[in-house]
Amino acid sequence: MPSLFDPIEYGSIKASNRVVMAPLTRARATRDAVPTDIMIKYYEERASIGMIISEATGISRTAVGWAYAPGIWSKEQVEAWKPITKAVHAKGGKIVCQLWHMGRAVHSQVTGSQPVSCSPTKNPGHMHTFDGKAEPELAHELTIDEIKGVINDYKVAAQNALDAGFDGVQIHAANGYLIHQFIGDDTNLRTDKYGGSLENKLRFLKEVVDAVVDTVGPERTGIRFSPNGPSQGVFVKDNEHVYLEIAKFLNEKNIAFVGLRESSAKSTFWDTTTQPKIGKQFAKVFKGKLILNQEYTREEAIKAVEEGDADAISFGRATITNPDIVDKLKNNIPFVVRDDTVKYLYSQGVEGYTTWP
Repeated sequence: MPSLFDPIEYGSIKASNRVVMAPLTRARATRDAVPTDIMIKYYEERASIGMIISEATGISRTAVGWAYAPGIWSKEQVEAWKPITKAVHAKGGKIVCQLWHMGRAVHSQVTGSQPVSCSPTKNPGHMHTFDGKAEPELAHELTIDEIKGVINDYKVAAQNALDAGFDGVQIHAANGYLIHQFIGDDTNLRTDKYGGSLENKLRFLKEVVDAVVDTVGPERTGIRFSPNGPSQGVFVKDNEHVYLEIAKFLNEKNIAFVGLRESSAKSTFWDTTTQPKIGKQFAKVFKGKLILNQEYTREEAIKAVEEGDADAISFGRATITNPDIVDKLKNNIPFVVRDDTVKYLYSQGVEGYTTWP
């Protein structure tokens, strides 16, 4: 019977325990999406976590419209990530880079260009910019040639991640961002080979996976989904059927790990859900390592791993206020909990970033 604290291998990534740090947008990079020195300490302090999944990291300027989020498309960004990955490795940790394209969920005030997506739709809610919140803009529908360009951006970003010292990458296909938009029923309105049938709606996802796997290998590749939506207005109606089809494809590609963010009626951050969780069904189909996420308690996390519902559990906000989360989980020490944690996700500076005990 496996334990949450047992070692685990995600393909070629050998982690010392089955606790995972979920990706968290922390907004401590520069306006040019270059990682900063305070990020070294932040990640280093959490290196006892079996595997760190970096904050969502843009594959191009067009891809990342979140103010002060980091990127991985330029040489300057690669060089700035190197001391971060080196610091994590020096403490015995593992870290993978989450590859991010936000699609329509950006604003031109940050990217310098119109948002792009599979179809000309608008993201709900407000966009985060350097000057505060802004109204969403209509997305430009990607042409076939532009889609090829985005796929190449994933290839370049994946190679850059390895060059920066990351142990692998995770493709962000969740939370209403570009890949999710292609899969969604209300966001993908295309009538060409990327729209209409399920096969066509999954084509972009599959081509991105192929590009990344060809670049870094399946043993260094993971992917993240939020299968029971909606997420930022993206809704997959027959979610169980769709994601089990995806699981079959990922098996064929020998993907190392999948992360599922599964909302529930009790979720307290971002969207809740109108669909049942599919983690158990997914685990029966997918043969790689499965990481589950969404506000797990210590007892729930231990039980899920022991009973085989998941190979590992990722924690998000708890890793902000508890850099020593693995020690606290092992010894049943209560987490530091702050009601204002969310405000520290998107602010700049060290407060709420590297100031936790």
